[in-house]
Amino acid sequence: MLDTRSNTPAGRPGTHPAGELERDGILAHLRTSVLFTVVSVLALGLVYPVVMTGIAQVLLPSQANGSMVTVNGKIVGSDIIGQLFTKPQYFHGRPSAAGKNGYDPTATGGTNLGPTSKKLIDATRATIAALKKENPDATGPVPMDLVTSSASGIDPDISPEAAYYQAPRIARVRNRSLEDVRSLIAASAHPRELGFLGEPRVNVLELNIKLDHPPR
Repeated sequence: MLDTRSNTPAGRPGTHPAGELERDGILAHLRTSVLFTVVSVLALGLVYPVVMTGIAQVLLPSQANGSMVTVNGKIVGSDIIGQLFTKPQYFHGRPSAAGKNGYDPTATGGTNLGPTSKKLIDATRATIAALKKENPDATGPVPMDLVTSSASGIDPDISPEAAYYQAPRIARVRNRSLEDVRSLIAASAHPRELGFLGEPRVNVLELNIKLDHPPR
């Protein structure tokens, strides 16, 4: 039989020393890695964000731009970011631990205090006392969401019970009937998502806008 195995010594023309083969293998892997990195950056860092942004702008333009709320052409806030209301003629939202003054969307977070924390207990007692003083005509227990901050600190909603608790103050300061204010709350309440997700809620900004600009 014909022996086809090469007997050419290493180093002669046509041979591939081990070092050269190893170098070629490394270069091949390097080219593959660079190509994969470039393609990944272009596809996932440029093409995908641009495509998704374009789809969002077409299908959900309001949500894609921050769910901004405007009144008479002027932006007054966002539908998904709570803000601080302190004047007695407005409904107040949940306490906030986000940022130095609360409701800071760049520093979201809760108090991170445990249920046995003396600091939390003292702050809760002080909040309850302030709420009762601010709402002397309110009836029933203080709603829990008016006492505790949310995990994000920028929750834009309160429970309908929290809104009804504040209704007597709103009616008195604005010189409106209590029934009128309660009807406005009922009309502004959002039900559970899909009928079973979450809890009924009232958007504080939406409700306060309706106070200043009653629906006709």
